[in-house]
Amino acid sequence: MLDRAQTASRLVGSSPALLELDGVCWGPRASKSILQPVTLSVAPGEMLAIVGPNGAGKSSLLRCLYRFHRPTAGTVRLDGTDIWRMKPRDCARRIATVLQESASEFGLTVAEIVELGLTPHVTGFRTRDCDHDQVEAALALLGLTTLAARDFGSLSGGEKQRVMIARALVQRPDLLILDEPTNHLDIRHQLEVLELLGNLGCTVIVSLHDLALASAHADRVLVMDGGRAVACGRPADILTPERIRQSFSVGATLDDHPITGRPRFSFHLER
Repeated sequence: MLDRAQTASRLVGSSPALLELDGVCWGPRASKSILQPVTLSVAPGEMLAIVGPNGAGKSSLLRCLYRFHRPTAGTVRLDGTDIWRMKPRDCARRIATVLQESASEFGLTVAEIVELGLTPHVTGFRTRDCDHDQVEAALALLGLTTLAARDFGSLSGGEKQRVMIARALVQRPDLLILDEPTNHLDIRHQLEVLELLGNLGCTVIVSLHDLALASAHADRVLVMDGGRAVACGRPADILTPERIRQSFSVGATLDDHPITGRPRFSFHLER
């Protein structure tokens, strides 16, 4: 019997993507730039967590990565190819997203919402037995099997969030982008989801408010502040009291978690 890590790895693409950003900027108009030039690369199979205060530019950056906002300057490359030179269907086959907003309901069941993740891979209207196996595996992995026949609109916020993650997994992405995926989730499901993301094998980019979760699960952390990428590196090197004070305007005390060994945080207001 496959364990969770093996099941998760079988649900995503076999070619984790190299993502490269070269001077990426964006704004609603040429005279107003919200996102200042961002240059970085995310290695195949790496998990990058993006953190920063409200309005720092995290969501704006993510929208450039999944082809919602076309950069006003710079390029986003997937395995060397500018994503805006890719056909939309080809891009959808390789990049999956989980957003903060829930999908429109349209009276669909949980299983039907998850099955929508197959769309980029299906020719015509026909699905295969292995496609249904993918849906069932994703439902089981996110603890949704007993909810499969439920109307999506009847779910709690946390349940809806897990459904959207299951839908993204069924898409079999090489790059998975998630905007605050732990919103609405209780503590156990937060930990389970982030552990799951670390076991997928694909490249993962996730924005998070919780610095402890970012530190515990990400390979690297990118700190955004005022539309700029101000620091990027290993969590222990980047999430220092000085950086937290500068970007979040709070004091922080750090020690090592007794089990994970990753930095553990306590925060306080400084008068």
